[in-house]
Amino acid sequence: MHSTTKASGRPIGIDLFAGAGGLSLGFEQAGFDIAAAVEIDPIHCATHEFNFPYSKVICASVVNLSGAEIRRIAGIGQAQVDVVFGGAPCQGFSMIGKRALDDARNQLVFHFVRLVTELQPKYFVFENVKGLTLGKHARFLNELIDALRESGYQVLLPYEVLNAADFGVPQDRRRLFLMGARADQRLPSYPAAIETRISVWDAIGDLPDADFFSELLESDAAHASWKTSAPYAKRMRGLVNDPVDFSYPRQFDKNLLTSSLRTRHSDISQARFLTTANGQVEPISRFKKLHPEGLCNTLRAGTDSARGAFTSPRPIHPHLPRVITVREAARLHSYPDWFRFHATKWHGFRQIGNSVPPMLGRAVGRRIINALDIQPVKPVGPMRLGSVSLLNYQMLNASRYFGVAGNVIAQRTRTTGRDVLTQDIKEAYA
Repeated sequence: MHSTTKASGRPIGIDLFAGAGGLSLGFEQAGFDIAAAVEIDPIHCATHEFNFPYSKVICASVVNLSGAEIRRIAGIGQAQVDVVFGGAPCQGFSMIGKRALDDARNQLVFHFVRLVTELQPKYFVFENVKGLTLGKHARFLNELIDALRESGYQVLLPYEVLNAADFGVPQDRRRLFLMGARADQRLPSYPAAIETRISVWDAIGDLPDADFFSELLESDAAHASWKTSAPYAKRMRGLVNDPVDFSYPRQFDKNLLTSSLRTRHSDISQARFLTTANGQVEPISRFKKLHPEGLCNTLRAGTDSARGAFTSPRPIHPHLPRVITVREAARLHSYPDWFRFHATKWHGFRQIGNSVPPMLGRAVGRRIINALDIQPVKPVGPMRLGSVSLLNYQMLNASRYFGVAGNVIAQRTRTTGRDVLTQDIKEAYA
């Protein structure tokens, strides 16, 4: 395994609200070492540990952590933190006369500001939904900007809503980014869009059809042999060098098709999927059928059972009568093939849908690297990934592994108090 962040000489990043690690990977690809990743969900923590074995996963709520504790647990002592980044959920808005940051439902955003203040990184990156820029939500965003300024940080304005499709990701996905610098640092700039667009078929056209592999009915991985020709897919599969990817190379089997647990659809569902035109929404399921030459629509995560267990629709494959696999979704989200997700489709899709596409995160991270005036260096030698058992943990196992309460996250339920799932969605996640 490679040296830790204390010895590598690479700049240090800390990921708050890390999830499975989309932003972690993006910033690693930009040239950072991820010293610590804070995440409350033990399932996501286990996935992050598998993919980032050099990083310290802190399975806890930011509410209960101090900057000093993060430093201690990560083992970085008083080392300079170069960037703190994360997408804090914000759900509530105060009544007239009150600050939105004082709303209990927005405490996670408040604690993002607090931890930035305590950790004193040179830079911060705040990521969130584009809706935060609209209407009453904009008032909340302005309060956040004021709080960061009061903490001694310059804020790069105007903030920007970036579309992942403008940064090499084959998906139409718009997210708000707010960046800033400590008073003694120079401000970065927001990344500029690139002209080249990557299509759905550029991303997934080479992948074998999961339905050919009987073992994928019970397992999320199968050995396969296939050819890859599209440049984007070659990069995702690790067949060609990406000159602007400064992440640690991982050891993995390029002939192992992972995160590909099959979905069994009824004959009726398959017939409807086949007759739906590319780029159109199938009227019964409301699933969108991907156009091979177009972009994927925004992949969403759905909600947990505490909020009704709403399950987001999965797109229909451009040519096959089924929804896409987790691996196909990962390709459409710019995750390389070595990156694996929880073995179940439910958690795998939630991990992707909740995450920032790594290539979008990389574009933002590169602007911080430029502001630091650092020339990133590509690490040599492969890094071993974590134990595959981490990807198969149920919540109780994952909670025990990280030493946290088993009820910290609301659990998925197969049924809700109302029939909100069509048969197609039930099939897709069964």
